[in-house]
Amino acid sequence: MNAWLPTAPCTPGTCVEPLPAARTLPRAVLRLTGVAVLLLAGVAVALTPLRGRAPAALVRCWCRWIVRAAGVRVRFRGAAAPSGGLLLVANHVSWLDIPLLAAVRPARMLAKSEVRRWPVAGPLAARAGVLFIERDRLRALPGTVAAVTRALTEGAAVAAFPEGSTWCGRAQGRFRRAVFQAALDAGVPVQPVRIGYRGGERTVSTAPAFVGEDTLLASLWRVASARGLTAEVEVLPALPPGRYRDRRSLAGAAEPPGRGHPGKAHSKSMRTL
Repeated sequence: MNAWLPTAPCTPGTCVEPLPAARTLPRAVLRLTGVAVLLLAGVAVALTPLRGRAPAALVRCWCRWIVRAAGVRVRFRGAAAPSGGLLLVANHVSWLDIPLLAAVRPARMLAKSEVRRWPVAGPLAARAGVLFIERDRLRALPGTVAAVTRALTEGAAVAAFPEGSTWCGRAQGRFRRAVFQAALDAGVPVQPVRIGYRGGERTVSTAPAFVGEDTLLASLWRVASARGLTAEVEVLPALPPGRYRDRRSLAGAAEPPGRGHPGKAHSKSMRTL
C-alpha cells in the first residue's frame, strides 16, 4: 500500500444511517433541484471567459449555498484562514467536506487522477486548478509533492484530506504525511480544519458519510432526505512555518484533536448559516 492509498473500515452497511421513509420524497427532490441549479450556475460562471477569477467571497458564499441547498445547516467557528500560500487540511467524511473546506478559503484541491478522465467534471476540475494525484503509482509521489510545493510557493491555497479515505464521522483516521512535506518545502503555514455532522443537538450523524462502496447518488439522496442535519466546521489555529522539523511532527500537530465531532461547548460560539 502506498502513501496515497490508505483504507478505512467504514462501510455503508455497518456505519451509515439507513434511508428514511418514502414520505421524504418531495423534500429530497426539492433540495436536489436546488443543488442542481446552483451547480449549473457555477459551471456557467466557470465556462464564461471572464477576466480574472471570481472573488473569493463569492466562491465562499456559493459553496455555503450548495450545502444549504442540500438541507444541511452550517456552523463555522474560528478565525479566518490567512492569505498567501497555505495548506488547508481537514478530516474527511463526505462529499460535503469539499464545499465546506472551500467556504473556509477557496483553494486548489487535490484529487485522484481518474477525475481528469470523467466527462464534463474532468475538464471543469482541470480548469478550476485541481491538482491530480496518481495514487496507485508510488513513483509519482515526489512529482505530486513538487507540484503542490510550486502552487504553495506561488501564493496559492491548496486543500487536502490527508486521511486519504473517508470515514463515517464517529471515528477518523491518521493524517498521512506526504502532503505536509510540500508545506515544509514551500515554507507556508498549515491550516487545520475540523468537520463534523450532527443530526441533533448532541448526536453524531453518519447520514452524510460517503464511505466504502457507497455511490455518490445514494449519498446525495440520503443527505437530501435527512432532517435536521448540521455541519460544524471548526477552523483551528494555523501552524506557522518553521515550528516543526519534519512532516511526521507537522502531520501529528495538524490532526484535529480527539475523534468524532466538535464538542457541545463549541457549538454556542459557532456562526449558523
